[in-house]
Amino acid sequence: MKILNHLALAAALISATACTAKASEPATAAIDSVATVYFIKEITPESLIKIYKALGREAHGKVGVKISTGESMKSHQLSPQLIAPLVNSFNGTLIECNTAYPGNRNTTESHLKAIKDHGYTAIAPVDIMDAEGDTAITIVRGKHLPYDIVGKHFLNYDFMVVLSHFKGHAMGGLGGALKNISIGIGSSDGKAWIHTAGKTRNPAELWNNLPEQDIFLESMADACKGVIDHIGRDNVLYINVANNLSVDCDCNGNPAQPQMKDLGIFASLDPVALDRACVDAVFNSSDNGKGDLIERINSRHGTHTITAAEQLGLGSQKYKIVTIE
Repeated sequence: MKILNHLALAAALISATACTAKASEPATAAIDSVATVYFIKEITPESLIKIYKALGREAHGKVGVKISTGESMKSHQLSPQLIAPLVNSFNGTLIECNTAYPGNRNTTESHLKAIKDHGYTAIAPVDIMDAEGDTAITIVRGKHLPYDIVGKHFLNYDFMVVLSHFKGHAMGGLGGALKNISIGIGSSDGKAWIHTAGKTRNPAELWNNLPEQDIFLESMADACKGVIDHIGRDNVLYINVANNLSVDCDCNGNPAQPQMKDLGIFASLDPVALDRACVDAVFNSSDNGKGDLIERINSRHGTHTITAAEQLGLGSQKYKIVTIE
């Protein structure tokens, strides 16, 4: 392994081109601490397993693997073939929640069909966590939300692997680990709750109750805190696959095509450092196609979620890169 500091990441990549509370302490992390982010350029099933093992935290008990199942076959969700060996290495269950907008995944029936069509049921068990309703989990000292609303089945898991496709996002600017555990683990009602900063949990009322952009982003950070506090920070790890770097999220059934090349796989025990490292990798890349993604992140204040999560004690934006050869 080769260790690089935060500022050396650019050179490395350029050269490579009812509230329910669980008995756990609220997540806290010193902002001035330096996190470790692992990086491997080659995006293969073997690389996923290698970077998972490098983290040194073994998935245990009933393991949920949080992915985005993707809105359509045109979306850029992670391929089942890529993730299957990792998921099966610890007998993981793929976990998701229904969406809050009309489409292919806003009901359990339609969502399960999309999951099957996208090939995920062929590789592992799948759990739509709000198929039987949702539950509230307390958020301690959040910025806007007193609680998060998650799929009820979330309470059944001992450990979570947050396996995210890093890319742009139409509302959040970027989608990585923090979005995957906030919006992603929110039930259909929970997604409306986060998007409106607690104004409503009714998806039908979502679009008429949107707050200022930064308040929405801070509400995502709040939801992250609720999830991490509940499951326990020692019972979760984070992997971002930075491929198919569209400006659009996998929730878009007809996304823009990527304009820049794949970067690689990043992983950390710190979701704040992980998302920051991925953003830095995009901004510092020598790829001439990076402009659209940078514009998407900047125009939506995308990194504000990272800053808010750091302020809530979920991690540090200071990190070192460990490159796995």
